[in-house]
This record gives sequence, structure tokens and C-alpha cells, in this order.
Amino acid sequence: MAARLADRNRGAVMEYGIRYVDRAEAGVRLAERLIHTKKDDPIILALPRGGVPVAYEVALALNAPLDIIAVKKIGAPSQPELGIGAIAEGGVRVIDEYLISQFGISTEEMQILIKRETAEVERRAEAYRQNRRPLELAGRTVIIVDDGLATGITARAAIKAVRARHPDQIIFAAPVCAPSTAKNLKKELDEVVCRIAPEDFNAVGLWYENFGQVGDKEVIDLLRRAAEGFPGDETPTSVHIPVGVVVLEGELAVPANPRGIVLFAHGSGSSRHSPRNLHVAQVLREAGLSTLLFDLLTAEEEQADRLTPEHRFDIRLLADRLLAATDWARRNEVTSRLPVGYFGASTGAAAALVAASERPEAVTAVVSRGGRPDLAGDALEFVHAPTLLIVGGDDAVVIELNREALRLIGASDKRIEIVPGATHLFEEPGTLEEVARLAADWFAKHMGEPATKKEPAGAGRR
Repeated sequence: MAARLADRNRGAVMEYGIRYVDRAEAGVRLAERLIHTKKDDPIILALPRGGVPVAYEVALALNAPLDIIAVKKIGAPSQPELGIGAIAEGGVRVIDEYLISQFGISTEEMQILIKRETAEVERRAEAYRQNRRPLELAGRTVIIVDDGLATGITARAAIKAVRARHPDQIIFAAPVCAPSTAKNLKKELDEVVCRIAPEDFNAVGLWYENFGQVGDKEVIDLLRRAAEGFPGDETPTSVHIPVGVVVLEGELAVPANPRGIVLFAHGSGSSRHSPRNLHVAQVLREAGLSTLLFDLLTAEEEQADRLTPEHRFDIRLLADRLLAATDWARRNEVTSRLPVGYFGASTGAAAALVAASERPEAVTAVVSRGGRPDLAGDALEFVHAPTLLIVGGDDAVVIELNREALRLIGASDKRIEIVPGATHLFEEPGTLEEVARLAADWFAKHMGEPATKKEPAGAGRR
């Protein structure tokens, strides 16, 4: 009989076409089904112990904080693997009265089991968190993660404990689920995410090649590593930004726990590969800001402009492209919730100011490096995002243009910074480093705060 059941289980696995190598791989695969939640800034809660390696990979992929919800199954005395109830931190109990009756478990026996498992839940909560306070769940999206969903008794206890902490929504996620249990659990949750839910489920461990027991040490280590912060992906990733009939090439980099995203608008004759902008972008990432450097012109347009400069001084065109990139960043799952800032150079600074005047609800701060803000014209009056103009001390003509533009800019928080000894391109030793420092400080000050916005007649006009 056992052999026939084993053959049937192997057949189910082969028919479904999926068997995880281990819990870590299962977590990576599960995260693919949860990427849509990244925009909600979720908190990941693992069910220890088996759920922690899975949840760690999910938290890493979503760049989300990780904690546990300490829970322990109450096994039947004669069949410890069969859950007749569960205990969760916070004094939560879920009891299956039908099974207790079927097994003939007395009230006294049940109290002994509850007392024993309650003590284990308390031990786990204290040992695993290592003096860290539980994460605050009120008003947040919470994703509860386990390595599998079988009877659902521990999942229900965890859900009950989480709900008592008043989250905005609760999602339960597992790499493999018993279909009937998942269906029943949906009635209690905002969403249930099961990567696979095979009809021939039988047991969680069948769907893993390596399903060894997870020890306390591994749990403590993974939670500690998560608490120290995930590294983020600071390596720029190539992106493609559609703008009407053309597609702009860009490089997006997102550090761990970013406070905002800065879009770079390069100057005439430059590109996303500008060494000066690349240097500033690196400093901004070190300050916790995502960066998007992209080409305002296509390769064909840039090549044509070398003969007849037509597009590179078309501020309206450049501003429209920056606005398209802004809308792209606000739709992107990774960056959609981040405050937006602009870093413009030369003619790109004028484009940034025009774009800021037309997206007052989106743009949090603007920095101009050696810019030509005067080319923004009438749009300056409608710029209400905090604006910093950085000019080289030896760039006399541009200094005067920036001073006049500063007077016209509508923002209540605006400033000009003159870097001594710097010419227009900030090629002198130490000058570009000063630009990067000033920009990082300006964005750090304003990211996460709403831009000062007034709505005069004509604001946001196109």
C-alpha cells in the first residue's frame, strides 16, 4: 500500500512538472507570483521554522522587511503530525473540536498540550527575534509565508494573530498548497497566492527534493541578515522607455530601501553615459536614492543632430520625454511609490523645470548643474518643487542667467549655490564632488516630503 502511494505521489509530481530543489528555490519562485505586491510596500511574516527560508527569499525579492509570526501546531497524541489545533503569539488559539472529539482527547489532556505548545511559541518568539521588537503591522499590507499549506490549522492561527494587529490587508502565500485548503482560506483573506495547487497534493514535503528540518540557528541567522537590511540592486539595469513612436534607452539602479528616485536630464550633445552624471548618480545611490539615467534623444536623432542641431535645443521636446520617463517610473512596480526628483544639466535643466511645472503633484525636488534655467521661459513661474541651482564660480554668464531664473521660479524653497573655482563643466578637482554632495543633501532634505505647491491660473497647463 505504501509503495503504491509513493508511486502515485511521484506520478503527481512528474505530471505537474514542478518539484522544488529546496525552500530557498521555492521562495524565489514564489516571489515571482508576489511581485505585484511590491507597490504596496508589504511586510513579510514567516511561519517558523520551515517558512523562514522561503520568506527570506520573498522579502529579498520584494526588498521588504521580514519578521516571524510565532506559531506552533498542536499534534494529536497518537499522531503528532496531524494538527488538532494551533497556538500563535499573542495568546491566539485555533482548536479543531471535531478532531478532538474523534480522538477522544479529554479537557485535561488538551490543556496539557496547549500549555506545552504555548511555552514553545513564547520560546520561539524570544529566541528568533534576538531582542528585536516585532514589526508594526497596523495599516500595512502583510504577506504571511509558509513552505506549504496542508490542513491550514497553523495558517489560520497565524492569520488570527496578525488580524489582531490591525493590518490594512492580509495575504497568505506558499509555494505549494492543498487546493481545498487554499479555497477555504480565501474566505478569511484578501488574497491567497499558491504557486502550485496540485489535486494529488498528499503532503508538502513531496514537492521538495530537499525538505530537511530547519533548525533554530538557520532561522535566527536569516532573520538577523534581513534585519541588517538587504543589499538592494545598485547595479544599473537596462530599461526601455516608450515615448510615442520612439523608445528611449535608460539605466535604472535601485539601492536598498530607497527614499526616492532621481531622473537625470542630460545636456545638449550628452547621453545617459555622461561621466559627470554617472558620478553624481553613484553618490545619490550611496545616499539611498534610486537613479534613472536615460537618453533624451534616440541614437538616430543624436546622429542627425551632429549635422544640424535640431532636437537637442528643443526644450519642449526634451521636457515631453522627461515627462514620459516620469510616468514610466510611476507605473514601474519597483519605483511607483517613490517620490520623484529631477537632476538636470545644461539644456536638460530647462527641460526638468518645464516638466516640474507640469507635474506639480509628482515632482518633489529639482537640482540644476550648470544649467540654463532661463530656457524654461514662462514655465519658471509655475515651478513649485524645491529647486537648487548649482553654478560654477568661474561661469560668469551662466551665474547671471541662473540668478535671474531663481527670481522667477515660483517655489518658496529655492536656492543658488556657487561652487568656487568651477567652470561650466565642473572639470576642476573637487568641484564635481561638491556638486554631488549638494545634490544629495538637497534630495535627502526633500524626498518623502510633498513639494510646495500653489495652483495659480494656468498651473499644469500643456
